[in-house]
Amino acid sequence: MRWLALALVLGLALAQKPQVLIGTGGVGGVYFYYGTAVAEILSKAGVVQAQAMQSGGSMENLMLLRDRTDPARGVYYCGTVLPDAALMAYQGEERFQGKPAPVRILFTMYPNYLHVVTTEDSGIRVLQDLRGKRVSTEVAGGIIEYEARILMGAAIPGFDPKVHFAKWERVRVAESAQMLSEGNLDAFFWSGGLPTGSILELSGSLARKGKRLFLVPLLKESTPVQVLMRRFPGVVDTGVIPKGVYNTRFDAPTLTFWNVFVCPASLPEEVAYAMVKAVFENLQSLYAAVAPARDTTLENAVRSRGGKVPYHEGAVRYFRERGVWR
Repeated sequence: MRWLALALVLGLALAQKPQVLIGTGGVGGVYFYYGTAVAEILSKAGVVQAQAMQSGGSMENLMLLRDRTDPARGVYYCGTVLPDAALMAYQGEERFQGKPAPVRILFTMYPNYLHVVTTEDSGIRVLQDLRGKRVSTEVAGGIIEYEARILMGAAIPGFDPKVHFAKWERVRVAESAQMLSEGNLDAFFWSGGLPTGSILELSGSLARKGKRLFLVPLLKESTPVQVLMRRFPGVVDTGVIPKGVYNTRFDAPTLTFWNVFVCPASLPEEVAYAMVKAVFENLQSLYAAVAPARDTTLENAVRSRGGKVPYHEGAVRYFRERGVWR
């Protein structure tokens, strides 16, 4: 009888654990594997019932956070997102106009690098060369498409993808890479960690055909880069994709964005604290699962605190205890 009572108590405790759904991105991108690894860590630690889900990326993850979180049922949508998307959501801009998302940062993850991917024999060397080409700007309505439009608008006055691209695709990175490999696409935009699996596979596929990957350089002093950096002050930085990452002939200067793992403000402080604690006590598991996670460290976790999007109180408490939030 006592065992039955104990089983009922344990069952009730399990049922009362918050359910955390982690929006990631498409298969082939780092978000998907990173979010899946975090969900496994959280579930094994027993702090929440966590489940990763494939999604359209940052914008969709933030909309799910805003629209599907239900504290009364113990359901919270978290996600991996780009910092410019988090800022737009928090401030109620663009697709969040009139209905901001109550987004809070749990920790900063790793830097994304903006990739403009093509081949050496495409003739594409600068953004203006994308005129008249078959180009994918990632999923419709996503933050990568938004960034691509800003860059292209600064490169080509009056830019309209339906007019200036010979063919405008809006597909995920894995599909874009396959289409480029098969000769059905000339270039695509992508923002992801280093290396991104789909682009690494694309580089190998091209090499077997006697071709070579080329990443369009995005120079800091160029007008498109300056325009995007002014649009998101303090969020966008510059960096370099080393030639050894994808076996390109040259290093590629580009833009970087430090990704953030976010949850809703309504997530209870104790739960947020326990989630962050579980992740940072199991970093080796995260590192083993996804290469870019090597930049997820205690020091880097708080690097977004100078921005406008606030950290969750539970996360702040943990980072104060660890001595990195000063």
